[in-house]
Amino acid sequence: AELLIGRIPLVHSIYTATKKLVSVVQQKPDGTARVVLIEFPHPGLKAVGLVMRTFTDSASGQELAAVFVPTSPNPTSGYLQIAPIARLVATDMTMDQAMSMVVSGGATAPDRIATGWVV
Repeated sequence: AELLIGRIPLVHSIYTATKKLVSVVQQKPDGTARVVLIEFPHPGLKAVGLVMRTFTDSASGQELAAVFVPTSPNPTSGYLQIAPIARLVATDMTMDQAMSMVVSGGATAPDRIATGWVV
């Protein structure tokens, strides 16, 4: 299948980039949920986000997360948001479910998404 995909220029580039992104985000950092909901693009709306890493703000000591918000239908592009961990909503979605949801524009979203209040 990959040989066939490799022969189609546009499909090959999207497939390769998506495959790299998925392999990177499958490595779960300790103590954080991978698939979250984040207020984006403005308060009151939520977007699917992928926690890429967490770190501490050196000035305030606040715990922050680098959250990648992929765009539909091409999840290899998106937005990087730096957000306080306390503002993220943890989900029970797997990485595969989240990527499928993004690529399909929400058509293949789970029937239910369990959320915690914060990561």
